Parts: sequence; C-alpha cells; structure tokens
Amino acid sequence: MRKKLIYILFLSLFFTSACGFKVVNQSELINFSILEITTSGNQRINYIIKNKLAFLKNNKNNQKLNLKLETTKNKIIKEKNIKNEITKYQILIRVHVKIESYNSKIREIFLIKDSGSFNVSQQHSQTLNNERNLIELLSNTMADKILNELVLKLNDL
Repeated sequence: MRKKLIYILFLSLFFTSACGFKVVNQSELINFSILEITTSGNQRINYIIKNKLAFLKNNKNNQKLNLKLETTKNKIIKEKNIKNEITKYQILIRVHVKIESYNSKIREIFLIKDSGSFNVSQQHSQTLNNERNLIELLSNTMADKILNELVLKLNDL
C-alpha cells in the first residue's frame, strides 16, 4: 500500500512538473521592418502578398530591408475525361525573394513554391471564380511562408 502511494505520488509529480519549454511568440521574432517591396510578374499575386506583408512597413526596428519579389504562375491541365474535355487544372506559383539590408550587408535569395488544383465547372464564370479563389488562397499561404522564411533567415544571422 505504501509503495503504491509513493509510486502514484512520484508519477503525478513527474507528469505535472514543467520541463522549462516555452512557446515562442512569433511577434517577438519579427525584429525587422520593410522599407520597400518591389515586384515583378503576376500582378494579382503580388498585390495580395504586398498587402499581407504591409504591416511590417511601419515597424520601428533597427534592421531595415528591401524585398524584391519575382512571381510566376503556371496553369497546367491536370485531368481530362473520356471525351478529352478538361476537368481539372493545376496552378503552380513560384516566388523568388531577394532580401537586401541597409544596416548590414545581408543579401539573401530564396524560392518559395506552392501549388493547388481547381475543378472546371459547367459555367465559365464559375471556373474563373474557382481559379481566382485558389490564387487568393495560394497567395495568402505564400505570404505566410515568406514571413516565416524572413524570420528564420534574419534571426539566424
């Protein structure tokens, strides 16, 4: 009986004690501000990415950056039916990001890719809506990936 009590007490103490792990707050890791974002390529994708990264323009941080974004969008036929009609498209988006810093001589280049597919509808307008929604979704995820990559690259240096 006494051994069981000690055993239960030991296990409860083991599971309730903290290991010292602390979840990192992403906002604390953003220690840079973007002065200028220059873009080339697909205008819709660039517009969405610029708006998503716009909150970093007015930060009062020491590290000032310039970003150059080069986007490409490829639309590929993914599936056809027996009648040789297209039923699905796949969109592949690539963004080449070039980072240049004013304060230090940091120059980094990285590539981010993402893809998705959408169905062809009976109505052409619905197909265009499906494509537009997919591009918006992919662009938002690309902006998040760019932000995460910027945090990783700049906090490592």
